[in-house]
Amino acid sequence: MKGLYCDGSSIRLRDDLPTPIPGPGEVLLRVRIAGICDTDIQLAKGYLGFQGVLGHEFVGQTNTGRRVTAEINNACHVCPVCLDGRPGHCPHRTVLGIVGHDGAMAEQVVVPQVNLHEIPDEIDDREAVFIEPLAAAFRITEQLDLHPGLKMAILGDGKLGMLCAWVARTTGAQVSVIGKHASKLALAGEAITTHRLEEASTLAKRFDVVVDCTGSHSGFPTALGLVRPCGTVVLKTTVAGTYTVNLAGIVIDEVRVIGSRCGPFPKAIAALVNRQVNVRPLIGGEFTLDQAESAFRAASEKGARKILIQVAPESA
Repeated sequence: MKGLYCDGSSIRLRDDLPTPIPGPGEVLLRVRIAGICDTDIQLAKGYLGFQGVLGHEFVGQTNTGRRVTAEINNACHVCPVCLDGRPGHCPHRTVLGIVGHDGAMAEQVVVPQVNLHEIPDEIDDREAVFIEPLAAAFRITEQLDLHPGLKMAILGDGKLGMLCAWVARTTGAQVSVIGKHASKLALAGEAITTHRLEEASTLAKRFDVVVDCTGSHSGFPTALGLVRPCGTVVLKTTVAGTYTVNLAGIVIDEVRVIGSRCGPFPKAIAALVNRQVNVRPLIGGEFTLDQAESAFRAASEKGARKILIQVAPESA
């Protein structure tokens, strides 16, 4: 089988990978398309020491021809954490293309049946690739009460930053996006204020909630400078390596810091079906699986939009 393999510090296309074999409760899917996420790029730099096939944003096809995608956390569903309703934090879990489980940048992938979500006809493959990161954006609405009048800053103008901004906008919150690239900030659209990063010092302690979507070591300290006393910083991206941050400001200003990860697939699917969110402007390019290494290089370029890997034709 052909797939994009990470050896823990780099990636390469291989054509000698074994075809995955489903275990109990699992299903084998033929992969149609996959998206390259910033987490994939961090994994290739050594984040978590992952070895295996990358990819957790994807559209697959069952042996009956149904288009599906899958949640990324493969939980045991029998431990106390799972039974308490937190399978995404199962201590025994594997994570698709991230921890202990091969991902979807390959011709085929195995996932738990319980993780599947059928893709409605109203959503095409290129849009459906965004279901997982859009769900992650909706996770913030489960963790915080976003409401009209709330002042919220999204730090980072990349794909996840824009998805978080668009989701927050649906709640009526006053949303600002702070980023480096004028062309990407222009995608924010109506009812969202944009600022260049060099303006951040003029926005100090102005926001009730600041979401760090930068994928950079500088994001967290910048977010701490933007949030008001007794406000909330949401950490939304992961970075290979460690942070060095002065925590005194968190204590003095009584800032709440929240980690935010995976979210509700049904809400993301509904938002795409109902056209609440238009993800098309976030697509930057498409490559075939044979071009996966080139696709990864394109995705790693500064300011890159979402790069897609067409594994099988959409008409297949």
